[in-house]
Amino acid sequence: MESALDWHTARALLEWQMEMGVDEAISDRPVDRYAVEQAAKEAAEAKRAQTATAKAPTRPKIVEIDPVAEAQKAAAGAQDLDGLRAALEAFPHCALKRGARNLVFSDGKPGARVMMVGEAPGRDEDLQGKPFVGRAGQLLDRMLAAIDLSREDNVYITNVLPWRPPQNRDPKPDEIAMMLPFLEKHIALAKPEVLVIVGNVSCQALLAKRGITRLRGQWLEAKGKPALPMFHPAYLLRNPAAKREAWADLLSLRARLET
Repeated sequence: MESALDWHTARALLEWQMEMGVDEAISDRPVDRYAVEQAAKEAAEAKRAQTATAKAPTRPKIVEIDPVAEAQKAAAGAQDLDGLRAALEAFPHCALKRGARNLVFSDGKPGARVMMVGEAPGRDEDLQGKPFVGRAGQLLDRMLAAIDLSREDNVYITNVLPWRPPQNRDPKPDEIAMMLPFLEKHIALAKPEVLVIVGNVSCQALLAKRGITRLRGQWLEAKGKPALPMFHPAYLLRNPAAKREAWADLLSLRARLET
């Protein structure tokens, strides 16, 4: 059955209802106005969050750098001693470099039968850019001369660290680990017959041991080479009584070279 309610009749009824005071229309189903309001709030918050995320700057991804791995790569690329020196000069990951005046790479005769490995540069070494040039270095030269050796003719000298630690403090384990790939490459390129390991820090780097008073005088092996730990000349300056043991070690070195 079709409804007789046409457009004009419907309008007339609506106007009559308005005249009677009707001010809203009621649907045939209930509406939860509280839920509608909460949904509107949640939608507005989601929109604000989306806008903030879109406007927030993208933070660059932080890449962790392993200085030991970087040192291994840099040292492996060196084909000769000059290349190794250049690799050390370009190495950016050792903080000691920023506080040092000079890179202390080596001194003496490259390719010598004897390679001495000291600990780290001091003030005089930092100023001149050569290892063992202060009072300890002068004593070392006299010790070598006593067994007919010299850095000019048959001894090559370097250090575990190529840069001076602040206030001549002992090198830290992470600094030793960082510089060890360069030292290993240095030994491989210099090709000495024997190593003389001077001081506790050098023993820690090359032998993974400390206790120079216990280790000195014993022929050990380091990086595939016969190695003799000895007191550091700076220690001998502070403890002259230990020169007796140092002389015995020098005689042992001379005997090894003669045989």
